Amino acid sequence: MDVSKLCGALHLPAQAGNNRILKAMNRGYTREHYLNIIGMLRKARPDIKLTGDMIVGFPGETEQEFEESLSLMENVRYFDLFSFIYSARPGTRAAGLEDNLTREEKLVRLERLQRLQAIHSRIHNESYAGTIQRVLVEGLAKRPGQVSGRIDSGRIVNLTGSHELVGKLVDVRILEGYANSLLGELL
Repeated sequence: MDVSKLCGALHLPAQAGNNRILKAMNRGYTREHYLNIIGMLRKARPDIKLTGDMIVGFPGETEQEFEESLSLMENVRYFDLFSFIYSARPGTRAAGLEDNLTREEKLVRLERLQRLQAIHSRIHNESYAGTIQRVLVEGLAKRPGQVSGRIDSGRIVNLTGSHELVGKLVDVRILEGYANSLLGELL
């Protein structure tokens, strides 16, 4: 399959990895359908960087159902993930469901999920080391003498440079991948 216009990064929220929870959330897909879409995207563009959303502590979520969300994350290996504790929204069907988890249990689940994602993000970032990337310089970085920009996947790259680079596309060799950003040098 050749999809030349498929971008390098795509946000595709899953919300949960368990079919019962997805149905209770009123999502129109199953875990299997979601993973099938991921498979087709990766077949069309093996280097695609996927981001997503996950919610922990949905009313009635069991430990096993939460584990299925972690399992989905292991399968997808998100580049980045936005993760939240479920909060009732007035007027929604879920707002009337019994919330069987304490805030502390939800926080523990969120921490476990975020810890797993931190590992995946770091692996993705470290894989850039030694590569040449085109960076759109957006502005000055936090560290003096550095500028900051993004590569096509959206990942932030910090490199030595001045404000004259802002707004320009520059080629950069990636030196290191950190938890949330990359360090590069201007070529």
